[in-house]
Amino acid sequence: MTVFGGVLYHVAQKSLPKTAHPLHILIIAYLAGIALLAVASFFYPTEKSFLSSVKEVNWAVLVVGIGAACIEIGFLSAYRLGWDLSLANVVANIGMAVLLIPIGIILFKEKLSNMNAAGIAL
Repeated sequence: MTVFGGVLYHVAQKSLPKTAHPLHILIIAYLAGIALLAVASFFYPTEKSFLSSVKEVNWAVLVVGIGAACIEIGFLSAYRLGWDLSLANVVANIGMAVLLIPIGIILFKEKLSNMNAAGIAL
């Protein structure tokens, strides 16, 4: 699902109208995503209601939304500046990995095996 969604995302992001206001088209894109999630929620079995989930919202939920918006604006800007579809995602993911490795080790006490380190080095 992640790979399929990522391919759809990048092909569509690269194809967005260049003359449209970037934040407005992202608002419309998020509304489409919200509509899909609202429909899908009826088919996803759960014991909790939407309102009970709202009561469990913490800072991390809001930061996920802020992070997603930053990712959207970043890719939209990169593609509008002429970055290649085949390169922008790779560069962004390498940058995220470089930052997330020490964060995972320090904040979440994750372990980096020799095999992981070798893979990263490659």
